[in-house]
Amino acid sequence: MPTTATRLQVFQESVIRAMTRQANQYQSINLAQGFPDFDPPAALVEALEQAARGPFHQYSITWGAARFRQALAAKIGRFTGLAIDPEQHLVVTCGSTEAMMVAMMTACNPGDKVIVFSPFYENYAADAILSGAEPIYVSLRAPDFVFDAGELRRAFAQKPKAIVVCNPSNPSGKVFTRAELEFILQLAQEHDTFVLMDEVYEHIVYEPHRHIPFATLPGAEERTLTCGSLSKTYSITGWRLGYVLADARIIGQARKVHDFLTVGAAAPLQEAAVTALEFPPSYYIDLQAEYARKRDLFLGYLAKTGLPYTQPQGAYYTLVDISKLGRSFADDHAAAEWFTREIGVTGVPGSSFFREPEYRYLRFHFAKKDETLIQAGQRLLEKL
Repeated sequence: MPTTATRLQVFQESVIRAMTRQANQYQSINLAQGFPDFDPPAALVEALEQAARGPFHQYSITWGAARFRQALAAKIGRFTGLAIDPEQHLVVTCGSTEAMMVAMMTACNPGDKVIVFSPFYENYAADAILSGAEPIYVSLRAPDFVFDAGELRRAFAQKPKAIVVCNPSNPSGKVFTRAELEFILQLAQEHDTFVLMDEVYEHIVYEPHRHIPFATLPGAEERTLTCGSLSKTYSITGWRLGYVLADARIIGQARKVHDFLTVGAAAPLQEAAVTALEFPPSYYIDLQAEYARKRDLFLGYLAKTGLPYTQPQGAYYTLVDISKLGRSFADDHAAAEWFTREIGVTGVPGSSFFREPEYRYLRFHFAKKDETLIQAGQRLLEKL
């Protein structure tokens, strides 16, 4: 029989999605895969009901319905100050997962190198490998997840075609400072490197930290591909609406990649999502406050367990150090399964995110109803 592509042997299936299946098997509280268990804003659900009755059941324009792109460009412009032309600077994708794949394939040729910070969202390395590129890993050092300037310089000395930066970061919750972003840009300019930004958690940032859109740095636009999503901001992860924002010459190429990957995102969902993109500033203020409250609620329970954990600056994840648990596990996968089976709370093995041999972390998320977080916290306190 013929053999499948050798590049598929380099990485495994998504551990995050596998942990969701395990949580379902044991009826455990799923704090692994980062989706809410609460409804989107009511106005958005109503808009979806209306769109389902409208004439939006066939293909929209491949790179995004015109009304959606116009609303998206206006929303991005309000928060960044950038002049976004919806006809030139955007391609709408099937979630940020496709957006990153589009960005990677637009930037990189087979054989190119791509810098990836570790810990990283598990898709990045797979995206690079599927694009025929080779990842170069640079460590973000706990507990603040800062990079070493010398290590990053050495990585750039290998002449990478691109660097991937997640800000705010999954899984660490790091929010990059302006100085850090400017240093990354300086190196990217020196070595003529693309910067692939994952900014899906842009509106989930905790005081006193601030999210700085990379494309707003002077000189960054010409080499930046920003991947964004509506999933986290509006609690609609199942709608699969994302986008790539870039200079017109880059987007012209990205649209070709997107067209042959998926043709286009769902037309009725784009129509409905215009409602969300037109929400007032108060929505985003309330969103930050709500997630800050949920963070404090869940971390309060973790503090009572005595297990060390990371304090996220943004996004909605924390890494829990299980090395102090007083139990011996073969690895973090075994620990995650034990938490799922015996405690009834499911996280993700930390080794899914670290290039370094890190087996002491489990990643939990807190994008859940209060009652879900309380129940998870009580289970942890009772059984640890």
